[in-house]
Amino acid sequence: MIKGLIGRKLDQTEFFTEQGKRLVVTRINTGPCFVLQLKTVDKDGYDAVQIGFEAYRKNKDPKTKTGVAKKAGLTETPRFLMEIESSDNELKLGEKIIVDQVFEIGDTVKITGTTKGKGFQGVIKRWGFKGDSRTHGTKHTERAPGSIGSSATPSRVLKGKKMSGRMGGVQQTVGRLKVVAVDAEQNILTVAGVVPGPKKGLLKIVK
Repeated sequence: MIKGLIGRKLDQTEFFTEQGKRLVVTRINTGPCFVLQLKTVDKDGYDAVQIGFEAYRKNKDPKTKTGVAKKAGLTETPRFLMEIESSDNELKLGEKIIVDQVFEIGDTVKITGTTKGKGFQGVIKRWGFKGDSRTHGTKHTERAPGSIGSSATPSRVLKGKKMSGRMGGVQQTVGRLKVVAVDAEQNILTVAGVVPGPKKGLLKIVK
């Protein structure tokens, strides 16, 4: 079986183990996902499975994806496609993949998502700068970044200088998250810890 799925972040809640330990957990809706394409070393140069997640609303599906779905024998066109490494020869086109076929309690997973976008932010919020002292002599510089470089040498701002700018909205991967619950009926995967992104954010979960 493949080593991963696509999902959407549902919410963050708490979970109690059999020993009574309280854990902060994240619940993820994982589908079901469907097999769309099978990549092989002979034909494509690598082994992988392309899976699809969710479906377009009626008459909203693009023709580029419709053809792939028809070849797999699906009546609805998946909205999100993703390739996951796999050398499993038993998978078939159009096959439905349920969460308990891929993950089980105790597995360690790696989750990739897009962080929450914060817009344009200053150095205090973006980088955690301390800011200027709030005393009688300070004027208009309480949240200023301070010096950004020397004068004649090097006569420029060095690359990578921490300054104001767009914060969040970038791809981030969190690893070593432990699976604490698997709900096959509702296709919900529960992992200990937090994952990047807002509620309903798209996630890639890989073992």
